[in-house]
Amino acid sequence: QVQVVESGGGLVQPGGSLRLSCAASGSIIMTYVMGWYRQAPGKQRELVATIDSSGTTHYADSVKGRFTISRDNAKNAKITVPLQMNSLKPEDTAVYYCNYENTLVRYWGKGTLVTVSS
Repeated sequence: QVQVVESGGGLVQPGGSLRLSCAASGSIIMTYVMGWYRQAPGKQRELVATIDSSGTTHYADSVKGRFTISRDNAKNAKITVPLQMNSLKPEDTAVYYCNYENTLVRYWGKGTLVTVSS
């Protein structure tokens, strides 16, 4: 079993910054992909950014140059994946979900709400 917990959501003004964090712990293995996804009201969940165990990153076109994903590997069998979000726009408003997956399993966190509004 793997536990995935997000934190750091909140209300921010357009143009502002916010840092989300995701922690995966439990029966993790060191070959994995972790990612951030988001779901806005009335829309499907979409990929924001991913990072794998080698450090390779991938971003949605809508967040390239504004968001940065990173990872801190396996301290005490825990992986932390921050998502730094800059130059936020109202269209970034969504529930942000973190995901851990390896070749066998996929786990989701419960999500954290980000609201970009003046």
